[in-house]
Amino acid sequence: MPLTDIALKKLESSERPYKRSDQNGLYVLVKPNGSKHWHMKYRFNNKEKLMSYGPYPLISLKEAREKRDRDRKLLLEGIDPSTVKKERKLAAEIDARGRFDVLAGELLEKNRLEGRAENTLKKKSWLIEMANKDLGKRPIMEITPSEVLVVLKKQEKAGNLETASRLRTTIGEVFRYAIASGITTNDPTIPLKGALVRKRVQSRAAITDPVRLGELLEAIDAYSGYRVVSLSLKLLAILHVRPGELRHAGWDEFDLEGAKWVIPASRMKMRSEHVAPLPRQAIKTLEELQGLSHPDALVLPSQSLKIKPLSENTFNQALRKMGFGKEEMTAHGFRATFSTLANESGRWNPDAIERALSHQDANEIRKVYARGTYWDERVKMAQWWADYLDELQLLQQLQLKASERKENG
Repeated sequence: MPLTDIALKKLESSERPYKRSDQNGLYVLVKPNGSKHWHMKYRFNNKEKLMSYGPYPLISLKEAREKRDRDRKLLLEGIDPSTVKKERKLAAEIDARGRFDVLAGELLEKNRLEGRAENTLKKKSWLIEMANKDLGKRPIMEITPSEVLVVLKKQEKAGNLETASRLRTTIGEVFRYAIASGITTNDPTIPLKGALVRKRVQSRAAITDPVRLGELLEAIDAYSGYRVVSLSLKLLAILHVRPGELRHAGWDEFDLEGAKWVIPASRMKMRSEHVAPLPRQAIKTLEELQGLSHPDALVLPSQSLKIKPLSENTFNQALRKMGFGKEEMTAHGFRATFSTLANESGRWNPDAIERALSHQDANEIRKVYARGTYWDERVKMAQWWADYLDELQLLQQLQLKASERKENG
């Protein structure tokens, strides 16, 4: 007998859930707490399946029958109602979170949870904010390559070629995240490869002439500004690490007795831990720095606020004050200085030099094999390099004394 509203209202709870049938597979399930829920039992491809329509009386008897009849029509057409329901749910989810700015925010949060460097997150957030001005409110499924190109061309026309390139990369990341999330199937930045004016790549300025390098080392020693800056530049020359890796270094990363510095993966460009051997000169410099900072703080504290590191521009500003222009030398250039002169010496395996620079091998199999190699050679190379720098500085000092004697007759 079909159900009626009067019969439905009279259904009382029991210790166990029970069913009361209507017609054509529709029934109401009464739970021990007294709640009543509509369901339809059906078969598809010889499998028994179930559709849920919601609670009574929120879903009335009439509405439940309408839903049942709708799904029975789908069955007559050879369509599984549960598949259609899933598609409707996905469409609703896409409608709710399918905007570019929502997915871009989710991507940023994912990057934070993955432990990306704070500086990397700031740059990406800045680029996403830039993209959101034009694309933020748009459904990501509807964004076309031409729309993205308009956004990128704004930066290109302003002369910001590097920003335009990075913006394309970041927008592409948002789309790839959306694809992985099942929100869209297309990345409109792919057809734009080659559509932008390429920025002419310029290597960072670096001194590779030994005589001029000796002059630089002597200038660093004679620097009259904040002593921490002078010592940090000396460490950059000796250890040839990236400036950011040194600026944010903490004392807990250094083992002066074991003569090594372990830079955690979270602060490395390639997100992989790097161990650097410490030659005697580096240890001596670090020991002097210990007297200028707190053991629980940063190795290179800011002069104005000890809990903060030296600012990003400090090194290059100091080099300018010493008379070394941006076309001649940069803080990052110490890496190129070491690479050039170490390779030219012919003493060291090029792979050991690359490992010392924390460069990753593009060949994954080779990278795994080489992970633990070259340490002994790198220890010897580190000491050779520090000694070589001392020799260059000593030659400069002797040259200065000879010039003084000549001037004094």
